[in-house]
Amino acid sequence: MAETATYTTDVSWKGDHWGHIVMGNGPQMMFSAPPDAYGHAGVLTPEDAFVAAANTCVMMMFLWACERFKIDLVSYTCRTDGVKQIALDRTELFTHLRFWPEITVRANAGDDPAVTEKRIRRALVSAQKYSLVANSVKSEIVIEPTIIITP
Repeated sequence: MAETATYTTDVSWKGDHWGHIVMGNGPQMMFSAPPDAYGHAGVLTPEDAFVAAANTCVMMMFLWACERFKIDLVSYTCRTDGVKQIALDRTELFTHLRFWPEITVRANAGDDPAVTEKRIRRALVSAQKYSLVANSVKSEIVIEPTIIITP
């Protein structure tokens, strides 16, 4: 039998286009719709949360893969864009998520940089494969890394 885990959030309406979210792991904050949907600027939106969930989950799975593949990670940053399509009837759908990770690793003495880069790309494939969030969305996932290998 498969194991299960449950993650909980509680939201409450605070008037106008304001909401408050309490996440099961503790953080809480105000949120709104984005300004283009009559919401407020400068706060979390569901769209931001969706893109952030995918970005953070892929990063955590990349960290796991680096440990597994014995990659000496120096730094990782990643910008992710979620592209939303608005249909004529005003329904909306994220059509794809595009990730631009910048990854710096330290090569082992004597390692061929091409072999190191291949291991990093394999780790990225694993990160996407095992990302709960990336696997739970129907949008296309595109990862376009910049890889830096230092001695």
